[in-house]
Amino acid sequence: MMENQNVIYGINGCIVTVKDARSFSMMEMVYVGHERLVGEVIGITDKFTTIQVYEETVGLTLGEPIVGTGSPMNVTLGPGIMNNIFDGIARPLKDIAAESGTFIARGSKAKTLDEEKLWDVTVKVAVGDKLVPGDVYAEVPETFSVMHKCMLTPKIKSAVVTKVMPNGQYRVNDTVVEVEDELGRKHELTLCQRWPIRVDRPVSKRVPSSIPLITGQRIQDSLFPLAKGGTACIPGAFGSGKTMTQHQLAKWCDADIIVYVGCGERGNEMTQALEEFAELVDPRTGRLLLERTVLIANTSNMPVAAREASIYTGITLAEYYRDMGYHVAMMADSTSRWAEALREISGRLEEMPAEEGFPAYLPSRLAEFYERAGYVHNLNGTEGSISIVGAISPAGGDFSEPVTQNTMRFTRCFWALDKNLAYARHFPAIDWLASYTEYDLALEDWYNEHLGEEFIVYRNIINDILQEENKLMEIVKLVGADVLPDDQKLVIEIARVVRVGFLQQNAFHPDDTYVPIEKQRDMMKVIVHLYNKSKQLVAANVPLDGLLETGIYERVIKMKYEVPNNDLSKINDIIDDIDNTIAAVLSA
Repeated sequence: MMENQNVIYGINGCIVTVKDARSFSMMEMVYVGHERLVGEVIGITDKFTTIQVYEETVGLTLGEPIVGTGSPMNVTLGPGIMNNIFDGIARPLKDIAAESGTFIARGSKAKTLDEEKLWDVTVKVAVGDKLVPGDVYAEVPETFSVMHKCMLTPKIKSAVVTKVMPNGQYRVNDTVVEVEDELGRKHELTLCQRWPIRVDRPVSKRVPSSIPLITGQRIQDSLFPLAKGGTACIPGAFGSGKTMTQHQLAKWCDADIIVYVGCGERGNEMTQALEEFAELVDPRTGRLLLERTVLIANTSNMPVAAREASIYTGITLAEYYRDMGYHVAMMADSTSRWAEALREISGRLEEMPAEEGFPAYLPSRLAEFYERAGYVHNLNGTEGSISIVGAISPAGGDFSEPVTQNTMRFTRCFWALDKNLAYARHFPAIDWLASYTEYDLALEDWYNEHLGEEFIVYRNIINDILQEENKLMEIVKLVGADVLPDDQKLVIEIARVVRVGFLQQNAFHPDDTYVPIEKQRDMMKVIVHLYNKSKQLVAANVPLDGLLETGIYERVIKMKYEVPNNDLSKINDIIDDIDNTIAAVLSA
C-alpha cells in the first residue's frame, strides 16, 4: 500500500493548504492531521489544494497527513435526528460531552446517529414491488410526535424489491430491504442514508404556496403573514428580541417539524435556548416540544468554518423531513454570524473583499440558502414544505448594511424589529411601519375561504389607521395633540387601541401567548366596529372626550384577555357594549 503523500504545507487559521496534490476533488470531505480533523476542499490550482477545516487547528503542524474520503461533505439521515442537539457538522453534543467533557475536543468520533439503538421497524414493501426515489420502504416511530419514513434515496433511479426482512427491531445500519436496480446492481437498504449538505434534495415539482403558516402572533398572522414554504427575515439590533420571536414561532407555528440553527450566537444565549426548548410543552400533544424539534448549536467560540456549514446542515435535515411529507419550519439565528464566518474565511483566502469586507459572493450564498425553501410535491407523491425564518443582527440596527439588504432580495416577508419597542416591553417588537409581506395576495383565497372576505377588509383598515397615525404624529410633535380636530384625534385613539390591544401580546398569558386566527379576525372586527361607530359620533359633532371618559376604549384593549380562545361568543358582548355606549353618549 502506497504511503499517503498529501501532507500539510501551510496553515492560516481554519485554512490549510496542500502542495502538489492530485488526488482531491472540489468539495471533497477530507481528514486533516493525525487527529483526523474534518475538512472540505474549497480550492484547487496546479500547485495548491485549499482546505477549510471545521475544527480548531491550534496544534497542527506542517507535514501531518491529509486523507481524502472520495465523497463530498455529507450528513447521515435516519431515525434519531429528532429530540437531539448537534454541532455545526451534525455531531451530537451529548455524545461529545460524554466523550470529552464540557468543551468539544478535536477529532471527535461521535456519530450523527446512535448506531447501537434498536428501533421498532415496520416494513412497507413486499418482494417484487417496484420502487422509485422517495418511495417509503419502512416506517419507524422516531418519537411520539414523528413517524420516521425510510425512503429510497434519489441516488437509485428505480429498483425492484428482491428481499424483505420481517418487522421487528433493527439498528440504523441493519439491512431491512434488498433491491436490484435497472442495471442489475444490488443495493442493501438500511434505516439511514447519507446526503451532501450543499446539494438540495430533488423534488417532483415546486408550487406557489397559498396556505399561511399560522403562528398565533397577531401582527404576523394578520398584518404581515408568511406562507408555508415561504421565507422571512427578522432584522434587529442587539436586545430587540430576535431570538425570543423565533422561540415563539418555533413553539406555536403550525409546522410539523422544527429545525432550529443557533449560528454563531453567544454561548450563554444558546445555553438558555437549549434549556428552554428542553422544557417547552408541545401545544399539539402536551408532550415535550423537543420530540419534533432538532437543534443545531454552533456558538461564537466554536470553529468559524463549522458555523458556515451549520446552515447547510440544518437545511439538509429540513429537506429530508420535507420529503416524508412534513411541513418544516427552519429558524436560523443568526445569518449575520454566518455571513461573518464567510467574511473571515474569505479574508484568510486573500479574496478581493466587497462591501464592508464581505466576499463578493455573499448574495449568491444567501440565495442558495433561501431558495431551498418552498412548497413542493415530493417524489413519492406527498406534499411538504420548508419555511425559513432567518434572523439578522445588523451592527447598530443599521438595515442598510449588506447582509440585511441582500437578504431582502431573496425573502418575501420582512419583520423589522425596533429596539425602542423592545425596551418599552412591546412584544413582539415588530415595527409595523418598516415591515412588509409579499404573500398577502397569494393568501387571499385561503383567507376568504376560511375566515370570510371581511378578514382582508379589516386588515386593510387596520393598516390604514396605523399609516394615518404615523402622519398625524409628525404634526403632534410640532404643535401638540390639542389643536387637532376630533376626526384626527379619533385616528390617534383608535391607533392606540390597535397598538396596545391588538399588536402587543403577552407571552406569559395563557390566552394571549397564542391567538387562533379566528379570534384575530374577531378582534379586528371589534376595533373596526368601534372606529366606525366613533366616526358617527364625531360626524354628529359630539365631543370625542365624552366617549373616551366612558372607558369603552380600555374595555376593547382588554378584550385580548377577557375573551377566551375557545369561546369567541364574548366578542358579541363587547360589540353590544360599544353600541350601547355610543348610543348613550349621543343621547346625553
